[in-house]
Amino acid sequence: MVAGRDEPDAGPAPQIEMFSGPGCAYCAQARGLFEARGLTFVEFDLTEAEHRAEFARRLPRTRALPQIFIDGEHIGSFEDLQLLDADGRLHG
Repeated sequence: MVAGRDEPDAGPAPQIEMFSGPGCAYCAQARGLFEARGLTFVEFDLTEAEHRAEFARRLPRTRALPQIFIDGEHIGSFEDLQLLDADGRLHG
């Protein structure tokens, strides 16, 4: 279960990473969902060369954005994030 840090006995806050790009509507929606759930995240903007290199290393066959990792596990796209949220596994 993905839980926020304010939940009793939830343990440490999840480490959330999101690869994003400019003008990406799904990236904006993912940001909004994280903020609505009170979750902090690190965003890697693919306009920066070092972030593009890291994206290519971690997801060599993926082109869709955003791509989200929680505690090092590849969650997938915004659609996958929505499924986690709908199942009640994403909260702050």
